[in-house]
Amino acid sequence: MLKALQKYLTITFFIIGGLYLAYEVFLFNLASQLLPPKTTIAGIDVGSMSVPEATDVISQHYLTPVSVFYREERLELNPQDVGFTIDVLGMIEKAEAVRDERETWRRFVEFVLNQSLDPVQIPLEATHDRALLHDRLQMIASFLDNPAKGPQLLVGSATFQYGEPGYVADIDASLGDVEAALYRPDQREASLIIVDEDAPPFNMELLAQNIADQFEAFSGVGSVFVMDLATGEEISVNGDVAISGLSILKIAIFLETYRVLDAPPNEYVQGLLYDTAVHSSNYAANLLLHVIAGEDNTYEGAAKLTASLHKLGLQNTFMALPYDANPVASRPSTYITPANTDPDLVTRPDTAMQTTAEEMGTLLSMIYYCSQGKGTLLAIYPNELTPDECQALIDLMVQNEEGNLIRFGVPADVRVSHKHGWDYVTQGDAGIVFSPGGDFVIVEYVTDPNSDWLSNEIGFPILREIARAAYNYFNFDNPNLEDPNVRAQREAAAREAAAAEAEAEAAAAAAADGEVVDESGGGETAVSPDQSAP
Repeated sequence: MLKALQKYLTITFFIIGGLYLAYEVFLFNLASQLLPPKTTIAGIDVGSMSVPEATDVISQHYLTPVSVFYREERLELNPQDVGFTIDVLGMIEKAEAVRDERETWRRFVEFVLNQSLDPVQIPLEATHDRALLHDRLQMIASFLDNPAKGPQLLVGSATFQYGEPGYVADIDASLGDVEAALYRPDQREASLIIVDEDAPPFNMELLAQNIADQFEAFSGVGSVFVMDLATGEEISVNGDVAISGLSILKIAIFLETYRVLDAPPNEYVQGLLYDTAVHSSNYAANLLLHVIAGEDNTYEGAAKLTASLHKLGLQNTFMALPYDANPVASRPSTYITPANTDPDLVTRPDTAMQTTAEEMGTLLSMIYYCSQGKGTLLAIYPNELTPDECQALIDLMVQNEEGNLIRFGVPADVRVSHKHGWDYVTQGDAGIVFSPGGDFVIVEYVTDPNSDWLSNEIGFPILREIARAAYNYFNFDNPNLEDPNVRAQREAAAREAAAAEAEAEAAAAAAADGEVVDESGGGETAVSPDQSAP
């Protein structure tokens, strides 16, 4: 009985085992097109999945947008937008090829155990367009970057805008992290590297750009030179262009006069210096050329003046003819210089006397440093010039209250040692400004060589505004807020009122003496300081 039971159980076991094995074979045959268990493709477990299922799963992982963080801002980057492509079918085919190479019994065992004896691992096969990714990230950054802003001197305004720190994305440094996120099936996040920027330093290039901007609306040519007398830093906007010498060249006459004198100027010479500096008298300037020449010969004085300027290294500055003089056969009527032989020269400078803004500014800086007991002038002329003489020259030009170009660009209480000048097509001013924020040289010209007449209504506002911009650069904590044109109108009204008061006083005095007052308006007409002779 026991043996019969054992036999029965054995037969039953084999029948059940056979049925189970047959069932597993049946299932195995049904699953023969599935990927082997524990198969990973591109880092994703696709074991026992059909090809369509595996394709969907892989695509869902890798075509999901990447989260790109710009600081706290989250943005989505679509992989297709940066040329990202993944060869899903190619990777699946490789997995199938590995499966098909294995023995049937081994595959059956793995199926039954749901465990791969040698797991199939297919690496990711994908590509992207790096340049396209860079451009896309750059576009994102362009909306979110906040670059540091430099200080600004606003055209036509006294407003000074301070610089501000900022931040920008470093796209080149960020590419690696974003690319890594593109090639990850999970944790598809990346952060752009953000670089903090300090506020750009305050420098004179800002002033140079402001000046250049102001010339854009001018039909002629502008020429400006500015030097920080504390640091020696300088800017030049067309500062090397040959320009007419005008009355601004009288600065050189003042210097040369002091150089040739062995003692302080006597009353006669002092009167000539005053008339030349304050009233811009050409006649007095020519008489100073006599002093320079050591004889009554203005042409010889002009020649010696030019030689001295060239000795100082100012090769583009000369006076070939005295003021209001005609050429003579025994003297040169002009000089050839590097500036006036420029093939692109358009300023058509006066052939009789020329300079450049840079050289006139350099000369003024020499005078300033000489007054402080140092610099080029004392080195080249150690026994012929003294700091006191250079200071006397500066003080002389401070008395010039005409040609209000630089002066009207700075506050009324700021000392300006300057000499103005203009002719039919060129207007200019050159001086030293003693401002609270620092002393500086400014030389400025406007010229319209294509016109027969440059109106002061065009040129003067430009030059005054440039002077104000320069002043505000050196005094940005306390800028000049007054519109130069407002000051010009106010001072013109004050002059007219003073003239009327003087005329009334003269009339009253004449009436008291019993004289007849001529009210016909005859006699010499007072000339506005802005209209004085150059």
